[in-house]
Amino acid sequence: MLTRLQQIDSFHELRQYINTTICKQYQLQVGAFRMTERTLVRNGKPCGMYFCLHGPRATQFTAIWETDRNQVLFYGSRGERFLKTQLVESPRPELAAA
Repeated sequence: MLTRLQQIDSFHELRQYINTTICKQYQLQVGAFRMTERTLVRNGKPCGMYFCLHGPRATQFTAIWETDRNQVLFYGSRGERFLKTQLVESPRPELAAA
């Protein structure tokens, strides 16, 4: 599994990075498939974001942004992790709510 270092300044850039990375990994057209996201909560406090790209034939590809470690973990449709990205800085929090 690869580990990458990435500079991302905003939550919008994080969304784009996740969408593009998954699409490139699975040779999908960027922007052609819907992506949903949810806030992950531990002990009543937000601890990350879950992103799901809904691909062709009901396949789902996911990524999890762990805010504690400031890293993004990417998973294929069978749950195998294919990439870990360490973010240089956290995206600006005021944009995460958008």
